[in-house]
Amino acid sequence: MIKLNQRSVSLIAYYFLFFVMLSLTIFSCKKKERSDISKVLFTETRNKVFKNLDADTFALVMKKNLEAKRAQLSNPKLITGFYASKDYEPILILQHLPKGVLKVIPEYLNKSAEHGLSPDIFHASAIAALMSKFYDKKAIKTKEEAYQDLADLEMMLANSLINYTNALQFGILSPRKIYANYYTETKRPDSASMMHVFAVRDVRGFLDSIQPKDGQYLALQKALQSGVTAAGMTKEETSRILQVNLERLRWKNKPSQDKYVLVNIADYRLDVMEKGKSVLNMKVCVGEGRNKGLNPELKEYDETGLNKDRPFSRETPQLNSMIHSVQVNPVWNIPESIATNEITKYAAADRYYLDNKNIDVYKDGQKIEDPETIDFSAAGAGKIYSFKQRPGDDNSLGKIKFLFKNDLSVYLHDTPAKEAFNQSMRAVSHGCVRVEKPLDLAHALFGDGSKFETIKKEMSAETPEAKDISLKPQVPVYLSYFTSWADEKGTIQFRKDVYGLDIVLDSYLQRLNRIKN
Repeated sequence: MIKLNQRSVSLIAYYFLFFVMLSLTIFSCKKKERSDISKVLFTETRNKVFKNLDADTFALVMKKNLEAKRAQLSNPKLITGFYASKDYEPILILQHLPKGVLKVIPEYLNKSAEHGLSPDIFHASAIAALMSKFYDKKAIKTKEEAYQDLADLEMMLANSLINYTNALQFGILSPRKIYANYYTETKRPDSASMMHVFAVRDVRGFLDSIQPKDGQYLALQKALQSGVTAAGMTKEETSRILQVNLERLRWKNKPSQDKYVLVNIADYRLDVMEKGKSVLNMKVCVGEGRNKGLNPELKEYDETGLNKDRPFSRETPQLNSMIHSVQVNPVWNIPESIATNEITKYAAADRYYLDNKNIDVYKDGQKIEDPETIDFSAAGAGKIYSFKQRPGDDNSLGKIKFLFKNDLSVYLHDTPAKEAFNQSMRAVSHGCVRVEKPLDLAHALFGDGSKFETIKKEMSAETPEAKDISLKPQVPVYLSYFTSWADEKGTIQFRKDVYGLDIVLDSYLQRLNRIKN
């Protein structure tokens, strides 16, 4: 057995104590120093209940609050993750409570009605009421109540501030989630843009910076606030039409290029835009819609359900793409739906119909030389056979089609049916966009030069043959849907909701605007 003298025992005890103290020192150095919550709150409010709050105790309350009220958060994973990374400190309150800066937030939330959005969506009244308790020396009586109110306010501020900034910068609704026929590239908020609210130092400057400043938006916003009433509508109906179009303007799907082609489906109009100005406009015919009767009535939202988007099969979709080429004297590859519902029925009734319309019939990729012998009244004929219309004066695509990549086989094209352009309601096509002035559009895209001269020559050829001509640089095209906007003179224009898309969007906005604090 080893025997230790008194001196050895003393040395062992000394080194043991040394290592214990060293470990405690290292541990305390690693532990993050907490902010002085009490100092910030008491200095600003002079409310004695905040004088001796414990940051560790608050952290436990905040963590429990986030877990218990997770369902109330629009972005629970992001918000809870952020506060966990900050040891559950009340970051927004600590940053913005001093000098009353925090009061700016409910001030802006309360003005959201200017954007056609209820302040209740962002719990503006609840935040303002809770914030006022902090300055009322009699409203919060115990530390426990102080911890809970502090946690509630921090959580509500984070949730509402993120929702408000998302709504103004990206729209409060995602168009892809409410529309079944929507294919336009649309940027939505990501974690980086949402996390930015926690890094803001100048709250008022930031909230000013995210207010929409587009001229169209400001014009509709002014019309909404001044109570403009459209012909044939009540003030309330007009207000709701303005609200849905303000929401559309908040979506981040607008052209950023200097030159592009813009089609407004609801206005039956095409514009070639250059540097913000229309350099060419014309009438268009668009796909037949579900709301052909043009019933302007917006339905009242009730709890039985939203007005789901159920598009008619011929409606022109909302999309964006790049016009990459044209085909002069195009061949029309007739879609199966048209073949089934129209071509085979006409051919069954008139054996010379196909020949008169310059339509060839194919089976398994092989052309049939004597289509008159086919019984087109037989079930499934439109699926068994395929049909192509040769170039010519009767071709449904006219003398030229403008091609851009999309999965729906939609394009802009000429048409022999010119009389439709004289109609006020021009939702008459199978889904593609018929243009009134195809040669002018080609010139606006190609400009002067050999390619345009070839297009002009081939479009008037006596023996037309299909010819593809590439467009370089390619030009963006946007098929959009707006039922209200300010024209060149600043007059607010309104159009009928031919596809019922206002009704769909309005029902979602109504549901949001009925949220109560």
